[in-house]
Amino acid sequence: MLAFARETRLSETTFVQAATEPGADYRNRIFDPARELRFAGHPSLGTAVAVAHERGEARAAYVQQTPAGLQPVDVTLDGRRAEASMLQEPATFGEELDREAILGHAGLAAADGDPELPPQVVGAGVPQVIAPVREAALARARPDYDRIAELLDGFEAIVLYLAACDPGAGTARARAFAHTAAMGEDPATGSAAGPLMAYLHRRAGIDRLRIEQGIEMGRPSELRCAMDGDRPRVGGAATVLIEGSVHL
Repeated sequence: MLAFARETRLSETTFVQAATEPGADYRNRIFDPARELRFAGHPSLGTAVAVAHERGEARAAYVQQTPAGLQPVDVTLDGRRAEASMLQEPATFGEELDREAILGHAGLAAADGDPELPPQVVGAGVPQVIAPVREAALARARPDYDRIAELLDGFEAIVLYLAACDPGAGTARARAFAHTAAMGEDPATGSAAGPLMAYLHRRAGIDRLRIEQGIEMGRPSELRCAMDGDRPRVGGAATVLIEGSVHL
């Protein structure tokens, strides 16, 4: 599976297997080009859409199994276009981080940070480094991937998530930087959107959030989030692009 993921050179490649846990409909194993991931957002939504498409189900509610736990996923499918949302794991909050040190990994200064929202490690299935910034700073971010890899590995996190947040409007714009220059910037990061939702729910009291991501890299996406108790729900649109067979 890892060899195939390296061959695709996609940010994530998933493999659907029979569930091994009671209550799960299938097991979803998720790989980036370097390793297997405990959990990831968009590969979970896309996989649920692929399962519904393969089964010919226009509407479905699945429970996927990942190393992080069991996550309910809802899918509505209309031809090749779909809407999907997932209830992520209960939010966990790690340590607050030094603003200057964290933003320096992306070529930014402490003054580029949001003065009201400090960087923090937050997870909802897998830890992420959440770093709120001023909106004008997003376009100026220049990731130092060697430093970012060291930062992320220290927390077993997947991305450094820069987010310009407007809690009053319930919106945010984000950029996500992975471990290496080869993996690069991610246009949509569901596994970081959920933690950002939980972070703003705790700090600003909001229950819903719409996140725009991928704008600076020319691949715009929209993620829609809401809190359900202590678990964030993250969803959006998906499209079936390719169908075929792989012969090894």
